Amino acid sequence: MTTTVADTAAAGPEAGTASARPVPVARILRFELVKQFSTLRVRLLIGLCWLGPGVLVFAIDQQSTLPSDTLFGRWMHATGWAGSLVVLGVASTWALPLVTSMVAGDVFATEDRLGTWRHLLIAVRSHRRIFAAKAIASVTVILLLVAGLTASSAVGGLLAEGDQPLVGLDGHQLTGGDAAGKVLLAWACVLAPTLALAAIGLLGSVALGRSPMGLLLPMLAALGMQVAQMLPLPVVVRLALPGYAFISWNGLFADPQQLGPLLIGVGVSLVWAVVATALAYLLFLRRDFTNLNNDGAGRRVLSLGVLPLAGVLAATVGVVAVTTGAGGSGINQDKVQRSVATAFAHLYRLQQEQMRQPPVTEAQLQTFAACDKSEGLGAQEGSGNDWRCTVTWNVPGYNVAAQAIYQLDVTPNGRYIADGDGPVQVNGYFLIVTGGKVVPNPLWQFDGNVDLLPGH
Repeated sequence: MTTTVADTAAAGPEAGTASARPVPVARILRFELVKQFSTLRVRLLIGLCWLGPGVLVFAIDQQSTLPSDTLFGRWMHATGWAGSLVVLGVASTWALPLVTSMVAGDVFATEDRLGTWRHLLIAVRSHRRIFAAKAIASVTVILLLVAGLTASSAVGGLLAEGDQPLVGLDGHQLTGGDAAGKVLLAWACVLAPTLALAAIGLLGSVALGRSPMGLLLPMLAALGMQVAQMLPLPVVVRLALPGYAFISWNGLFADPQQLGPLLIGVGVSLVWAVVATALAYLLFLRRDFTNLNNDGAGRRVLSLGVLPLAGVLAATVGVVAVTTGAGGSGINQDKVQRSVATAFAHLYRLQQEQMRQPPVTEAQLQTFAACDKSEGLGAQEGSGNDWRCTVTWNVPGYNVAAQAIYQLDVTPNGRYIADGDGPVQVNGYFLIVTGGKVVPNPLWQFDGNVDLLPGH
């Protein structure tokens, strides 16, 4: 008896008789994994992800100039865990979108290019099992690549600087064990937006067939979300984008932890992953495989692809607005002042410790900050590089107040860089000498993060 593609399509996705049952998913999955690992690009990605970050972190750590414009980059000479976080920041921008495009964005389209759909359908006899096996194989490879990035960057950093304490975003110090746990948790959190991009890749691969746009769709989606995060959007729209989880892991390194935006970002990403995968599944089941000239879903791309995802975005914006009560940019004068004062107090203690001065406490310092935007003209809220803060603290043992000036560049997502503007004895020098050793001055320039949700 001869089985044809037309017979398979007419009998439905689960076509088969008692003598010709569909192939088990486990066997199809093994076959798909063999195909994935046999391709040159996947082998190159595995090598790059498992070796590249460690070599890069170790090499950067041997240099005198550090990537201080990258989050935690200025602390790479202080602890090995900073290197893994630098890699995480770069990977969230470039590497993870590229990985999802190269793996998930091509898993269905490759059958169109090779013209092997008829052979696969005849052999397997189940559309549903083919989809499940290809989706699971793609996620498996992506998880392997992310694990490589995590392990390699951590090992490279630890070999270079060891398991030393890490300075958090508000200046408090995390022990080596605490830093290790939070670094691993941060990498785990970015799996959610990575899965969302992978699901978008599956959708593009099914909907666009052999078109190269399917392969580029996750990269384009990630780029669009990155551009959106740079714009002065309302905070509810910012949190409703799945790409926000790529940056909200910053909140793990504050004290108290800023978990609200992180949990929202992870939840939104998982919703997008489920919805995009379901849409790809529906498009795959409705595709006409009897027509060899049809390598995509045509108009169904709009009705079962773009419009539902736009609806998901609108729904998540509404849910975030109702549940959080957030409004505007989420950045105001009071939040900036509290964040700067807290970070300065923690880092001042660290500076005094480095200079081998008597230990002090935050209660003794009584630190507070007065910040204004655009020299006090206009609304005192929102992002911009025109924030200026005057930090005042009590000098222990002298019963006098001292002040330091900082220029702030606050990004729309709440992260800021505070650049010291005097006095020189406090924040005027990049390096300080202590015990015959030159170390970075923690008060010369520091990073911080403003929680965008109300009440923080």
